Amino acid sequence: MQPSLYLIPVTLGETSIEQVLPPHNKEIILQIKYFIVENIRSARRFLKKVDSNINIDELTFYELNKHTKPGHIDNYLQPITNGFHIGIISEAGCPAVADPGSDIVAIAQRKGYKVVPLVGPSSILLSLMASGFNGQSFAFQGYLPVDGAERIKKIKQLEHFIQYDHQTQIFIETPYRNQKLAEDIIKHCAPSTKLCIAMNITCEGEYIKTLPVKEWTKQLPDMARQLCIFLLYK
Repeated sequence: MQPSLYLIPVTLGETSIEQVLPPHNKEIILQIKYFIVENIRSARRFLKKVDSNINIDELTFYELNKHTKPGHIDNYLQPITNGFHIGIISEAGCPAVADPGSDIVAIAQRKGYKVVPLVGPSSILLSLMASGFNGQSFAFQGYLPVDGAERIKKIKQLEHFIQYDHQTQIFIETPYRNQKLAEDIIKHCAPSTKLCIAMNITCEGEYIKTLPVKEWTKQLPDMARQLCIFLLYK
């Protein structure tokens, strides 16, 4: 097989591997000896879930996160030039989608290396599928501003995109700010604007519900310390 850079999805929580990842992924993973990972400890744990007999000590890990020096990234792809596959593993979901990895992929594409995305769960796509919102035109906004005034301004901007561009808006928040964000949406969006709250996707306690903003005032779920993704549409 041609030496390749494999983008390896992981589970979104403590869901079993078999529930969300195809057997083909395991076949590929067991051929890889070099991994670029967001966190070495959790990557090792994931690989052990894939196959408890995997010899972790035979593997080489390169860490890619906000502390990684840009000058080091190029060297991470060196094994490909020596005929070895490399795998990218993020903390949750799909590498390079709302997670680190795109810089590595860009370098690989520039160098002409083969890049292979593997099938796995993406909270962005799964929540969009279940929301009932426009799946032809949508945007993932990442995190909204922390500053209250800036966050409200951004929410208003997203409502504009919904109304005039007919585009679904998708965003996330840190678990301890989920409730505050939902409250800001309810307070500052038009009553008819629709909000979908998707929580713990593919995991135990999965919750995905779409309602007009005015109806959420009566039944906001407890989102404290939960993994949530939010979607807005008209």
